[in-house]
Amino acid sequence: MQKKPRVSPRTGLRRVIVARKLGGAPHEGLLIAGGATFRCALGRAGLVRTKREGDGGTPFGAWRLLCFLHRPLGLRRDGLRVPAREIRRLDLWCDDPESFLYNRPLRAPSRFRCETLWRGDALYNVVGVLDYNLRPATRGRGSAIFFHMATQDLAPTEGCVALRARDMARLAPRLARGAKLVIG
Repeated sequence: MQKKPRVSPRTGLRRVIVARKLGGAPHEGLLIAGGATFRCALGRAGLVRTKREGDGGTPFGAWRLLCFLHRPLGLRRDGLRVPAREIRRLDLWCDDPESFLYNRPLRAPSRFRCETLWRGDALYNVVGVLDYNLRPATRGRGSAIFFHMATQDLAPTEGCVALRARDMARLAPRLARGAKLVIG
């Protein structure tokens, strides 16, 4: 049974570690938060040192959690330390390396290739926006690297870190504003 993450009552968890599960498939990971360990999903290519758009890799590094985006009822906001806002039906994220808006949130409609944040499945019911390749965004170095919900069987992501819904619900309120996911 997983323990609740140990947390400073005032500030929350400042750092969580994400690593590949030893002996597992490339996309099988572990997320270590305080005294708790959760199974997580990584990109289908596993952890990568040099990220490229569409490679399926989760980039090594320490990435700050900037905010949560969530569907209505997707996240309990009471006690949440990380800024959060609801996803709207027209919200997109640009993943088109040819666009000057690459790796930025947009509103529909858009002439650029974009990922829809209001999805038909539950994967983006809660989305943590990480500061990977944002300021400045380098075209082609990977976009939409999020911390989001996983499928129940922890299927691989396109490069994100994903937790099961019950684990995200336990972890999100314990994270400090500006918490870092240390990947690798």
